[in-house]
Amino acid sequence: MVLFISLLFGLQVLCSWAASAAKEVPTPLLSPSCDDTAVEEAADLALRQSNADRREGYVLSLYRIFSVREHPQEITGSVFFLILDVVDTTCHALSKKLWKGCATRSTHATVYGQCKAIIYINQPWKITHLSTYKCILQSVPHRYIQATCPDCPVDDCSTEPKYLEVAIQSLAKFNEKSEQTHYFSVLNVTKVSTQVIAGPAHFVEFTIQETSRSKSYSVGDISKCKPLSSDLARMGFCIVSVIRSDWEQKQIVEISCNLQSRGIS
Repeated sequence: MVLFISLLFGLQVLCSWAASAAKEVPTPLLSPSCDDTAVEEAADLALRQSNADRREGYVLSLYRIFSVREHPQEITGSVFFLILDVVDTTCHALSKKLWKGCATRSTHATVYGQCKAIIYINQPWKITHLSTYKCILQSVPHRYIQATCPDCPVDDCSTEPKYLEVAIQSLAKFNEKSEQTHYFSVLNVTKVSTQVIAGPAHFVEFTIQETSRSKSYSVGDISKCKPLSSDLARMGFCIVSVIRSDWEQKQIVEISCNLQSRGIS
């Protein structure tokens, strides 16, 4: 996987950003080593703060520090100009988990890219400020997946109505068995992949939101329940697998949901 992802990163040409940034910054401009402790800390802080700003997608993990420039300030502290190679993780952005605590995806499911960040760090005063960042991400091309792992799941379009229906039906199972006091409704389908095992298999990832409808009352159509306000509602992230066995003529549905604290917007 390391060589494969490195090849993909190598195809991206973003060095010009570092060069243009260098022209805009007065001297002195240092070129510290990417494995320097201060640089690694700057990369960690930049990624943590940018992940905290994300409302959609998944927590990004640092793959490697591609490039760094440092501009020491007159009094104390430094401004770091970073280019970071990143990959996405299995943690949704709603989780607000730190990237070091999230598992990266297998190669065939990886979304990879680069983030450009400018961050100011003042160690004596314990000040950090991420002034700007921008990430460009893309999935591993299907041709590479087919060449290296033809039997692996392949991403599909998450906006297809059939996958929303899968999410709605599987969430009904969660609502029925959970001990939550309110029903949850589907918020957004975030990722879909398909595979042929004993029959067609679909893997759907989606976010959910707590509604105002108490589970003390039966509901025919949960989608018509009014969501609680963002400062009161619990949000969550679900993964469901739907595997149909042509041989046994049955369908197996498994769903797992993680709920977050109230008030995450």
